[in-house]
Amino acid sequence: MAPPAGHPAPQRAAASLDCGVVGNCAFSALIDKQGAIVWCCLPRFDGDPVFNGLLDASDNASLWTVEIDDFARSEQFYEPNTAVLRTRLFDSRGRGIEITDFAPRFKSRDRMFCPLMLVRRVRLLGSPVRIKVSLRPRFDWGRQRPAITRGSHHIRYVGLDQTLRLNTDASLSYVLEETFFVLDRTINFMLGPDETLADGIADTAALFEKDTINYWRTWSRRLALPLEWQDVVIRAAITLKLSLFEDTGAIIAAMTTSIPEAPGSSRNWDYRYCWLRDAFFVVRALNSLSEVGTMEDYLRWLSNVVARAKGGHIQPLYGIGLEEHLPESQLDHLTGYRDCKPVRVGNQAQEHFQHDVYGNIILGASQAFFDQRLFRKAGLDEFAALEAVGEQAFKVYDQPDAGMWELRTRARVHTSSVLMSWAACDRLAKIAIKLALPERAQLWEGRARLIRERLLREAWSEERQAFAESFGGRDLDASVLLMAEVNFIDPMDPRFIATVDALEASLCDGPYMRRYEAPDDFGKPETAFNICTFWRIDALARIGRIDQARGVFQAMLDARNHLGLLSEDTHPVTGEMWGNFPQTYSMVGLINCAMRLSAPWHSVI
Repeated sequence: MAPPAGHPAPQRAAASLDCGVVGNCAFSALIDKQGAIVWCCLPRFDGDPVFNGLLDASDNASLWTVEIDDFARSEQFYEPNTAVLRTRLFDSRGRGIEITDFAPRFKSRDRMFCPLMLVRRVRLLGSPVRIKVSLRPRFDWGRQRPAITRGSHHIRYVGLDQTLRLNTDASLSYVLEETFFVLDRTINFMLGPDETLADGIADTAALFEKDTINYWRTWSRRLALPLEWQDVVIRAAITLKLSLFEDTGAIIAAMTTSIPEAPGSSRNWDYRYCWLRDAFFVVRALNSLSEVGTMEDYLRWLSNVVARAKGGHIQPLYGIGLEEHLPESQLDHLTGYRDCKPVRVGNQAQEHFQHDVYGNIILGASQAFFDQRLFRKAGLDEFAALEAVGEQAFKVYDQPDAGMWELRTRARVHTSSVLMSWAACDRLAKIAIKLALPERAQLWEGRARLIRERLLREAWSEERQAFAESFGGRDLDASVLLMAEVNFIDPMDPRFIATVDALEASLCDGPYMRRYEAPDDFGKPETAFNICTFWRIDALARIGRIDQARGVFQAMLDARNHLGLLSEDTHPVTGEMWGNFPQTYSMVGLINCAMRLSAPWHSVI
């Protein structure tokens, strides 16, 4: 919707990843430090961004702002242990308002209630002040202005493919005309489907807030936390939970598209899909906190991926509704994050052969065969399905692929892919033992042993005194640090310790670690890849360099934004966050390292 005639565009801070995220496992929204909703895709994570201000710096951007007259400063925080965000805006005289944002999520009528609805509540902090509300959704990636209709207590924003309805007890005229008005009471906004409310707006908003807070506090209370860094782990865990698309069980890699990995790099990708690799690490991290519900949801989705493949090729990623085709295109009409084009939709990596995918599937499903807490424990049928995946892993383990970093123009026998093929065979052997299938266990143990021997022999570089990124190669790659995490090698093995030293010398910029040293399709990476830094921390801890590991971990804690969230990359010079946000890989790293480095509970109780 264009600004009303004669009215300026809303005040906007420069695009930044200093944002909070709210959501309810159906959709999410990003909210900047001044309370502007700058990103929100509906009706799903990978849908149309009805608020796209993060990627559009023009006056045509779609966003939802609440401005205070004579604005001076803001502060922002989460209600503790919840996904309910509070933003406070103050004027130069110290008067202020508090904006509460959330997406309802709680149990109702014996099922989870998580509507496609954003709730905003604006209350005074002291004396009355003047505010202005600007609500400008757009459709079709910002190209379509909605038609607007007005009811007694609602406004409808009508597009070709969806209609949004705002129920509010604020003045409709002031909202539609974007007029400053005196706020002298709490006002409520509920933006969602074109449906009437069963009860009053104020009562419904207040009840939804209370029930949503109770849901998240109850969920957080059940986490098995480390002694140290509990607030870090709780925020990371909630953020990972918000990345679950509960309808199917898919877990998205991030909530955004096209936030560049570095300024002007053109490394702008759409991460609003489910990578089997990333999802496995999310499940593994939450499992370490005794949160197995996400794993159960994810296994529903994963079982469909496996069944569809019928023992053949499996893509590295799929759409959250199991879509196989995610054609990549560019949207030239959007200015891009900080004017960094292109803006991409879809991801060409769905066409790749990335052979680590088979190991990630089996690793992600393994716990279901051993965990007595699950409502549906895996058995012989599930094992048979995973064996078909394992057969594919063994078939391709020594074949060139695009690797986990999704190289577009270069194929090699990547060490990380071979490693995950080993993990597939190794875990199938362990599952077979659990299921009392000795012949199958023997088969998979033999295959795992064969792969392990080849990897140790062919990935080792005498020249570099390290495991290289590919068989027979010499270039270094941080992904080989996963050898210890998946129990492929004793971390005290001199070859692993030498690899850690070589990677630090080649890939580190201070505490931060880049992915690899060889140029790729876009040159040499400029920023540090956060998950690689976390892998480094884990490796340092495993080889006994605890003080060094804690120092690097503190640097990563300092790299988070004011709400404890991380993107994909950190610029080693400026410390700025780059890459899609919030990145599940990075939030996983926070959990894993806190769990590994924390002092034990028995040290204080």
